[in-house]
Amino acid sequence: MILSDSRILEEIEKGTIIIEPFKRECLGTNSYDVHLGKYLATYKSRVLDAKAHNEIEHFEIPKDGYVLHPGTLYLGVTVEYTETHGHVPFLEGKSSTGRLGIDIHATAGKGDVGFCNTWTLEISVAQPVKIYAGMPIGQLIYFVVEGKIETMYNSKGNAKYNNKTTRPVESMMWKNKF
Repeated sequence: MILSDSRILEEIEKGTIIIEPFKRECLGTNSYDVHLGKYLATYKSRVLDAKAHNEIEHFEIPKDGYVLHPGTLYLGVTVEYTETHGHVPFLEGKSSTGRLGIDIHATAGKGDVGFCNTWTLEISVAQPVKIYAGMPIGQLIYFVVEGKIETMYNSKGNAKYNNKTTRPVESMMWKNKF
């Protein structure tokens, strides 16, 4: 089941969902709108290696916007820091974002129970499009968890994305053993 607006508010009141900053006008019927942070990043190399630490370069989106181009993977970040202690958060694009040809995640739309951070976005575009820091970029949807959680994400020793950040984070695939 997906949480409704009133249930999201109840969970925020209980402290099982934290959204900072929280703005009531961003709460939808069954989701919460998140916004694009001021930092983007691109990989330094055009050829990425799943076994290597692929480094990124961060840059700030200018006040007058930044044009994204097809064929480049951009890493973005949400303005909102979130914590989810009893539900599974999903990040989805907004229809208005999709209608501009912007995809905000390649495959990483699901968070884990216990995820406490900003969300790194894997942004790609269908055609050149100008974006702006602070623009609505996606929406969080919260699902009920069935059963007891044995290990929360923020308490896993091998969790790769636990370090609090306001900048996009590159892939940590290289930390896996394969």
